[in-house]
Amino acid sequence: MTVHRITVAGEALVDIVHDDATREIPGGSPANVALGLGRLGAPVEFATWLGDDARGQQIADHLEASGVELVPGVFGATKTSTATIRLAPDGQPTYEFGIEWDLPHLPQTPRWLHIGSIGAFLQPGAGKVRELAQRTAAAGGTVSFDPNIRPALLGDPAAARVWFEQLAADASVLKLSEEDAAWLYPGDSANAVLERLLKLGVMLGAITSGAAGATLATTRERVTVPSERVDVVDTVGAGDTYMATLIWQLQDNTITLDALDSIALTRLGQVSTSAAAITVSRRGADLPTADDVLAALGEPTR
Repeated sequence: MTVHRITVAGEALVDIVHDDATREIPGGSPANVALGLGRLGAPVEFATWLGDDARGQQIADHLEASGVELVPGVFGATKTSTATIRLAPDGQPTYEFGIEWDLPHLPQTPRWLHIGSIGAFLQPGAGKVRELAQRTAAAGGTVSFDPNIRPALLGDPAAARVWFEQLAADASVLKLSEEDAAWLYPGDSANAVLERLLKLGVMLGAITSGAAGATLATTRERVTVPSERVDVVDTVGAGDTYMATLIWQLQDNTITLDALDSIALTRLGQVSTSAAAITVSRRGADLPTADDVLAALGEPTR
């Protein structure tokens, strides 16, 4: 088995969480995916944009403690970005952002590139993310994409959809939440949205639906995997956990995406769902390790 380094490109920020108290926690969807991959034991580097300040150092320390390597040039922002989060009684978050985003130069073309969220849409960094995705796909690498839509930052859905589809055309693996799908394609069913993604060239598409589970599809197979029953503490990081765990399972280059059968798709969904269930049972985006996931599945730990 050959496992190549995974490059994650996107925003990192400090979540300022208001619930029963005020807490500052390192976050950002791509940062959480990188963190999750590091905790799962995957070799991962992270291209992000931080201020050379206390919050930026807090993020760097948090990621590096879980095995994430920061690429050179990440401390180029005037200040580290923030997201103010208020949790509803059911654990669902609402966000207010203070974002500065650009992408450091990456001279080498990744073998696996993950992109997503604010970093895939907010200029000037988004244009550089798209160029890197195009370069990766043209070189025969794998691009994964989780748009993790933030409507407050994107403006016109029609314009965002055009940009999304341009990015999706270079992606082999793409995950949407049901909220993402509804915002991008209002009125379309999950199956109709998956058909759109596959026609764009996506080889493995997934739509997560919280308590209703997730649907995974290739051009040949489609499965729905139910969610796990769990006491939800909060949902921050659940989708990022699902994405990281999906990439973790696919990083073995002996796996051919267009050859995945229903058994393999179901396994991908079950493992990713189990990992996400661990995260939602904890406060904050406290993503699981590989041993956490294997133990939850009742399988031998490493």
